[in-house]
Amino acid sequence: MKRQKKKCTILFEPSGLKIEVPVGTVLLEAARKAGIYLTSICGGDGYCGKCKVIIDRSEQFQSRPTSLLTPDEIRENVVLACQTEVLSDMTITVPKFHTLETSQILMDTDAHRFSELAGEPGAGVFEFDPLVRKFAVEMSKPTVQDNTADHERLYVAIRDRIDAPIMQTGFRILQRLSKTLVEANYKVAVTIGRRGGTTEVIEVEPGKRCKTNLAVAVDLGTTTVVAHLIDLTNAKTIDTEATYNNQINFGEDYIRRIIYAEENNAFDEMQNRIVHDVNNLIVTLASRQKVDLQDITAIICAGNTAMVHFLLNLDPTRIRKEPYIASVSFVPPIRAAEAGIQINKRGLLYCLPSVAAYVGSDIVAGVLATRIYTKKGISLFVDIGTNGEVVLGNRDWLVCASSSAGPAFEGSGVKHGMRAAAGAIEKLTILGDGSIEFKTIGDAHPAGICGSGLLDTLAELFLNAIIDRTGRFKISRDRRFTEGDDGWQFQLVPPGNEHHQIVITQADINNLIRSKAGVFAAIRVLMDSTQTKIEDIDGIYIAGGFGNFLNVKKAVTIGMLPDVPPDKIQFVGNTSIAGAKTVLMSRKALETAEQIAKSMTYFDLMSHPGYMDEFIRAKFLPHTDLSLFPSVGNVMRRA
Repeated sequence: MKRQKKKCTILFEPSGLKIEVPVGTVLLEAARKAGIYLTSICGGDGYCGKCKVIIDRSEQFQSRPTSLLTPDEIRENVVLACQTEVLSDMTITVPKFHTLETSQILMDTDAHRFSELAGEPGAGVFEFDPLVRKFAVEMSKPTVQDNTADHERLYVAIRDRIDAPIMQTGFRILQRLSKTLVEANYKVAVTIGRRGGTTEVIEVEPGKRCKTNLAVAVDLGTTTVVAHLIDLTNAKTIDTEATYNNQINFGEDYIRRIIYAEENNAFDEMQNRIVHDVNNLIVTLASRQKVDLQDITAIICAGNTAMVHFLLNLDPTRIRKEPYIASVSFVPPIRAAEAGIQINKRGLLYCLPSVAAYVGSDIVAGVLATRIYTKKGISLFVDIGTNGEVVLGNRDWLVCASSSAGPAFEGSGVKHGMRAAAGAIEKLTILGDGSIEFKTIGDAHPAGICGSGLLDTLAELFLNAIIDRTGRFKISRDRRFTEGDDGWQFQLVPPGNEHHQIVITQADINNLIRSKAGVFAAIRVLMDSTQTKIEDIDGIYIAGGFGNFLNVKKAVTIGMLPDVPPDKIQFVGNTSIAGAKTVLMSRKALETAEQIAKSMTYFDLMSHPGYMDEFIRAKFLPHTDLSLFPSVGNVMRRA
């Protein structure tokens, strides 16, 4: 008989949450089980240094040596949660910087932008023909002369209203259909849903309850999940809500989450977490608008390929293993309840199609929303997130690729990097006298630097000759240069009463340059493969939350984006959800999205013979070939 391991009690402050775990449990895992969020970009591998906590009380614990803690932190009992084993009862203080806040999750601006991108009724983009519709049907009563069965009678009435050659009805509807029709005097409200070429009768209700027919569009982001409540009778966005993705405890990127789920047989947990997030958003929207969940008859989701797999509990393991394939790219409509989503019990769940393992349905949605597939001229679509997805093309052809480009600009591998939350430096400028001016999200005390601030920092250091074209510090007598645990570093913000010192290290700069090089190398591979010149590009569309705060000139200065006139660059916000709503409103849009996914040519950069050469060329500021960046060359000459 096995002896059970001794249990230890951990108290997490300031939340006051307690949990019992077996001796030897890793502290990060204990926090996850307690529902405590700890930043852990590397997913617990011990190299990002973000999961710092303070041990206030403990008789015994075991923490592996690490170079990611300063001597002062070690003296103050700061440890990395992922490298610390629990050996006795403990009291842990979780620093405030781990707190998740949604201050920069974009929702409202996208709701306004939808009228332009998604084609509301009358906009002439797509015919208004929602995937799920509700309308009144009035039938003649059966007689001796007209003895057509009730079910067939209903089908005839429906076909008088819509084009539906192939129809089906669920068994539960059939069982109570005759009673419903008789009691309603053959005047009913019918809800129908499109499932491929089949039209399904979802609901038959007495009377004319046709005014309330709602749906939810969801962007399944790796970091954030955004939901919009839609009125299917008029295509209007009623309300929006967002939350951080609950899977974030298992890694900041989806590859880390797949690895964790594999090693811990936690795929059910991954699905439960994302479904929980989606349901919470739906319930929040329904409660706020005082609507019944039964009136929400459809949900449509767009996201990267891994997130869709997590939502449906499909096997995502081969996404990260050669030959890098998904379990499914075109997910057929299913009953939302089968995935655990709480809307109408017979409501339908639609997922937009993806292109490949690393180019998901969020990118297909973006191409649909920006309509670059209809344009005569060549367009470039860039979505910079955990990965950097790039699409190039026009109405005749589309090519796409994905570069592992975003993590550094989301704070990964950057000493004081953080996600876009209160206190994150989002804008930074070095003035003529050398002093530094910055703006934080929420005007809070500076806590770190988010993506747009990091991009600004890299550009400003370069323009002010603090780093050279390779990204190396040009060490001077400036007192802001110091040697830290990671080598040379430059002080951006001095320590204050309410905040710590914020620096940028040489290692940080190297990581940022690798990330920007990944994006530009992907763009160059697509351009070279299609013989596209920079002057051939008519427009560049920047999607995603990061793009909304991007300084275009500085993005060009560091060589992340091609050197084109600023008026050619357009920020398009959350095109994932804009495209999802477009599809929700029109069968034709769904067909178009499927055609886009089928027609896009995917370039696997890891096996592409020219990618590594392009990547190495792009690891300079702005590039080894200055002729590609004439505007930056002019600035350098003036400087």
